[in-house]
Amino acid sequence: MFRFFEKRKPFLQSNIEPHEILLDKLAKRREEKWGITERKFEVPLFKRSLQGFFYFSILLFLFFFLKSFQFQVIEGKDFLIQAEENRYIFHKIQAQRGVIYDKEGKQLVFNRLSFDLVLEKNNLPQSEIERKKILKEVSQILKMNFEELEKKIKERSEDLEIPISQNLDHEILIIFETKIKDLQGFKIVQNSIRDYKDGESLSHLIGYLGKIKSEEWKAEPEFYSISDYVGKDGVEKTYEEILRKNPGKVRIERDAQGNIISQETISLPESGKSLILWLDSNLQKKIKDELEKKVKEVGVRGAAAVALDPKTGGVLALVSYPTVDNNLFSKGISPQEWKKINEDPSTPLFNRVISGTYLTGSTIKPLIASAALEEKIISPEKKINDDKGKILVQDYWNPEKIWEYEDWAIHGWTAMRKAIAESCNVYFYTIGGGYQDQEGLGPTRIKEYLELFGWNSKTGIDLPGEVEGFIPDPAWKKTYFENKEDQVWVDGDTYNLSIGQGYLKITPLEVATSFLPIVNGGKMFQPEVVKEIVDSEKNLVEEIKPKIIRENFIDPKNLQVVREGMGQAVTSGSATVLNDLPVKVAAKTGTAELGGNYYHNWITVFAPYENPEIVLTIVIEKVKDVRVAALPVAREILNWYFTK
Repeated sequence: MFRFFEKRKPFLQSNIEPHEILLDKLAKRREEKWGITERKFEVPLFKRSLQGFFYFSILLFLFFFLKSFQFQVIEGKDFLIQAEENRYIFHKIQAQRGVIYDKEGKQLVFNRLSFDLVLEKNNLPQSEIERKKILKEVSQILKMNFEELEKKIKERSEDLEIPISQNLDHEILIIFETKIKDLQGFKIVQNSIRDYKDGESLSHLIGYLGKIKSEEWKAEPEFYSISDYVGKDGVEKTYEEILRKNPGKVRIERDAQGNIISQETISLPESGKSLILWLDSNLQKKIKDELEKKVKEVGVRGAAAVALDPKTGGVLALVSYPTVDNNLFSKGISPQEWKKINEDPSTPLFNRVISGTYLTGSTIKPLIASAALEEKIISPEKKINDDKGKILVQDYWNPEKIWEYEDWAIHGWTAMRKAIAESCNVYFYTIGGGYQDQEGLGPTRIKEYLELFGWNSKTGIDLPGEVEGFIPDPAWKKTYFENKEDQVWVDGDTYNLSIGQGYLKITPLEVATSFLPIVNGGKMFQPEVVKEIVDSEKNLVEEIKPKIIRENFIDPKNLQVVREGMGQAVTSGSATVLNDLPVKVAAKTGTAELGGNYYHNWITVFAPYENPEIVLTIVIEKVKDVRVAALPVAREILNWYFTK
């Protein structure tokens, strides 16, 4: 019994010395052979334990060796780059965005200093308590709900820098400047915003700036910061790369504790280039004022006007009414203001000149006349008798049924110049669709010539958002309608197309551009807003030369006949109200019937007749009853233009 406990004594005692545990097996053998028992018995470790410890040590050593190899050899360059990035930080040196002038050198756009509050997410405190404390203080200064601020940050979770508040007002800016050192993660960024002179008049032409989107910033971080503004519409958008600034860069070196060691300017800031437009800003304002008066007088929703230089295609004015003040967007529009504008049924943000499509009415007739002369289907002197004020045509499906295509008046015997001047429907029914013994152009040739004049395609103007017009034809009608009877193109469709009725939809800019060859003798220019690109000292960088889309597609003699017809419209035809202007002018009016006794009211006029300086197209949309609306607007504008 004693020997049993004696063998297990080491397990019962708690005072075994560390060095006694590591005796070899000799002690145990001696005891078994001679019966000699040590007072303290040393128990060796199991062989498996030693082997496990050995292998574990080897694996641990290999793990640390491989990790060291990974960090120093495989990923060494990356860590070196990160170390350099931590060592250096780069700040942008702000530059100014280019400005915009009218053709006389009058500055239309200015840069105004502003300050934005920006959050650097990586610099927020790690402690949730500290983080919330700072965010709550910021929200209180901004008078913003704390939840709203947190939501704003969560919505931009992928961005390291988040613009929190733009264009800080003076009082709030002072508060932030005194507390910004205690608001870890936040910084005040100096910026500039646009100040537009005559913002309402220029809104659709110049456009406006808006806050940069995250994807825009990430695409070109060398040019932009997260608090920048970029062009969102008009010239500001089209020429963004020309106008935008190229900020300079400063490299700041820091030590391990973040203390600044040195600063070095890597690149100097460069201001954006500036633009000189073809625009006559006084004419622009005059047109806007006259359209506004007429729209309110006749009680319609909208109107549009565009004035072009017939010798270059330069845009002298471009007005879509109603409009908005583009300064609202530049300074930061409130949700309430945005909702009001966006829900306005008169669509003030819609650029009717380049994006609105309308029935043209009789505005089409000079183009139809040009095509008929070019195709030699009629001479300008041949007269067609309009003694009934209508033509009578058999129904395509039922010969016993007669369709009447009416004129607005009885014109009697009418040749081409008189037909243009008095806007004789019967004459243009006849040369467009053919009637009795007179051959007509037919829908195919009508469409071909309208397309030569630029209808049915974009003009290529240097503004965003332009749409192309639409010219119907037999192939389109066959696929558009489901009813088989409606799919057939009949003579009535050609008659309607010949006077600008039916399914036709054309933009005011397409109309104005199509009259350029008639006015200048054969050249159709691409309309252009920008004339020159200059530097900050107004030194010429690039001249944007006029671009000819097409020329000499109509014989100049034929165009002269059409010009004379438009001249007679003022002296003895549909536009005699323009006959007392300071200069001789020529014009073509148009009244497009919409149904329900509503009409689009058009006029296109050029002046002076002998040496034209301006082509002006105006449309007043959806005018109630047959009444003259566009014509008196043109008169007021031209009277001012040639007497100013």
